[in-house]
Amino acid sequence: MRIIKPVTIITGASSGIGAALAREFAKHGHDLALVALPEPTLEATADEIVAMGRPRPEVFPIDLGIRGATGDLARELIERRLEPTNIVNSAGFGRIGAAADLDHDEQLAMVELNIRVLTDLCLRWIDSLVRHQGGILNVGSIAGFFPGPGMAVYHATKAYILLFGEALHFELRPKGIRVTTLCPGPVDTPFMARAGIPTDYFPSILKRPAEYVARHGYHGFIQGECVVVPGSANRVFVSLLRFVPRGILMSLIGAGQRAAPAGGLVDGRAGGTRRGSQNV
Repeated sequence: MRIIKPVTIITGASSGIGAALAREFAKHGHDLALVALPEPTLEATADEIVAMGRPRPEVFPIDLGIRGATGDLARELIERRLEPTNIVNSAGFGRIGAAADLDHDEQLAMVELNIRVLTDLCLRWIDSLVRHQGGILNVGSIAGFFPGPGMAVYHATKAYILLFGEALHFELRPKGIRVTTLCPGPVDTPFMARAGIPTDYFPSILKRPAEYVARHGYHGFIQGECVVVPGSANRVFVSLLRFVPRGILMSLIGAGQRAAPAGGLVDGRAGGTRRGSQNV
């Protein structure tokens, strides 16, 4: 009988932060199982990892936004005799625009992928993570630290990821499982244009390349940090938020969102089908 192989599962691995995290984990010797769509782009990420001299990752072209997809993933892992040692949740998406004006079903799909799927994947393989003394790395955003008028659902999902991850960090630490929430600011990728976001929309001082974010996220994860905010400017920004009155903060954020193209994508649904990569 074929031996069960431990792997690090990375969702949203076809592009952006997810792909950068896949390369970073591979660089440090982790065997990978990559989950995302579209399949050709996901295969390209696997090809890049092979070119690094690492074993080819297992590839799962699955749309995690479809109800029941996590169960399908679990069954395929069993069929291939793979067992999770780490879970990296990078799939997610968001829309710019007032909640009352955006498509109702799409906003519910955002909650489904950003929250329900992430929660499912965090909790589904706890026993396996304990056996391997592994961990969970969730990709959140600095958007999780403050409300987002003009992107209300998106910010709320990122706040959930932050608070859920902080609690899991303390709950699972006695079991030997590390839990880290990676909260980047704007990510400097070519997918900003595809997302409908102007190149000058975010202050350049807050922008960081995906590889930079992945490198700091991986290091924080290995060190067992609870929350990682890559970039000193982003850390200062997050720290200052506590001193700004909530009403003023919401007015400032809302004004900025109204200046953006309505309905533009902020996070690509790297685990889905028709969207770009993660940016915030």
